[in-house]
Amino acid sequence: MHLTLEFGGGLELLLEKSTKVHKVDVQPNDAQGKVMMKGLLSWVKSNLIKERPEMFLKGDSVRPGVLVLINDCDWELCGGLDAELEEKDVVVFISTLHGG
Repeated sequence: MHLTLEFGGGLELLLEKSTKVHKVDVQPNDAQGKVMMKGLLSWVKSNLIKERPEMFLKGDSVRPGVLVLINDCDWELCGGLDAELEEKDVVVFISTLHGG
């Protein structure tokens, strides 16, 4: 499944290429052949994050202070970790925590 992942607020610095926009191909990760947000987070950790995954993830979810949007809609309104993704969806991760 082709997805666009966008990272902002400093999260892009944790990624392999420190690039904000990533066009990726993610394979279905459940028995029904669907890509779910929980599986996408695991995929991002395994395939894109190069350092300090604890700045992005806490347990199976994003850490507090990371805003997640699926097609410009808050992921909590879409089902959170159980949200089902579709072909060409855009998932945005933005850190709202900034050092000073």
